[in-house]
Amino acid sequence: MKSVFKLSSSRMALVAAFGLAIGFTPAQAADLGGDCCADLEERVAELEATTARKGNRKVSLTVSGWVNEAVFMWDDGTERNTYVGTNSLEQSRVKFTGEAQIAPGYSAGYTLEIGIVGHASNKWDQTTPGTGSNDNQLTVRKSNWWLKSKDYGKVTVGLEGTAMYHILDDADGTNTRSFSDAEGAAVAQGAFFLRSGGAFVNNLRWSDVLRGVNNGTDGQDGRRNIVRYDSPTIAGFTVTASWGEDDIWAMALTYANTLGDFKLLGKVGYGQNSDETISACSKLNGQDCELFGAAGTIMHVPTGLYAYGGFAQNHDKTEAKVSGAKATDTMWFIQGGIEQKWLPLGKTTVFGEYRHDDGGSNLDKNFLGDYVHNSSLDFVGAGVVQNIEPAAMDLYVIYRHADGDITNASADTVKLDAFDMVIMGAMLKF
Repeated sequence: MKSVFKLSSSRMALVAAFGLAIGFTPAQAADLGGDCCADLEERVAELEATTARKGNRKVSLTVSGWVNEAVFMWDDGTERNTYVGTNSLEQSRVKFTGEAQIAPGYSAGYTLEIGIVGHASNKWDQTTPGTGSNDNQLTVRKSNWWLKSKDYGKVTVGLEGTAMYHILDDADGTNTRSFSDAEGAAVAQGAFFLRSGGAFVNNLRWSDVLRGVNNGTDGQDGRRNIVRYDSPTIAGFTVTASWGEDDIWAMALTYANTLGDFKLLGKVGYGQNSDETISACSKLNGQDCELFGAAGTIMHVPTGLYAYGGFAQNHDKTEAKVSGAKATDTMWFIQGGIEQKWLPLGKTTVFGEYRHDDGGSNLDKNFLGDYVHNSSLDFVGAGVVQNIEPAAMDLYVIYRHADGDITNASADTVKLDAFDMVIMGAMLKF
């Protein structure tokens, strides 16, 4: 739910609105003494002083966002604990969007989105639930302007998601999108240390073996300084292309439609990222990453039964030149469930999911020292999301289990201790 402020400094409009709010009638107004007008004027002045204002009346202003806080209970087989903080999968944020019509069918606008990092869950590990330097920060998630045409599409310039941004996540057509999408497992436990036989494995974290340019998930890129184009939607299809920074480009195709009793949503994309300063494809100098991702959701609308799944891979052409390296990382996932409005408060989504990663190599810049030669990881999860329509709120409970093994630089296979986590929280939108 969004809050839209259409602002006016007209004192007469405020007086009229105030009169209606307190139930004035013409007969009542005639009986008022002289002091009432002074009181009314004082109240109007207070309202004017506390009302948000726009600097440019020609451009609309929409303010939206959400707060997402949760309790995380985890067990790595040796230690268990409970942390509380901001759910980094979809962190709390506030978004400002403006738009002005240039001519019929043409408009210009801007997006400014600020992330609010209270106590970030993606910074936690077994030794501490984050550090003070990670807490209570604001981050600029998006800052861009755009031009849009009904017939020709939209061009965006600035900090924005590339065409491969959330290519898997945004193919989730259910209410698990913000709570357990394709990258949910990687975000939840990425910073925790790996254990084998109760001992830490060379101080490696799950994020060291979960490969991917963005949030440890193959096939997805992040928010970059780019030029992006989104085509008009034709027969359910939308084309997106982006380019920017140090030779980052991508293209994607989205399909969204309802055919009979089935609701369909699908995305597929390909891109390249050779900017080693902003990506984690590998630690090599001169990395050259190729990204591919495809995912989709099909839902039977009358019953609410659905399936959501996808496949993605990263390939580093620089890493492929190193003898013995496994330069291609792949992952696939499947989620199934049912989404129905059994309660008058809102829809309930019940789901189960599975994700498998073949992580490939993670070399250091000199091909020396401890590094991951390969990995095989499995994640099994289940959960419930309950929407509360009157409050624009979602309550969620999610359980996830992870295990697997890695192959180290000495070609030894190390079996990892299982990692379990339960997440309970709420997202309140505004």
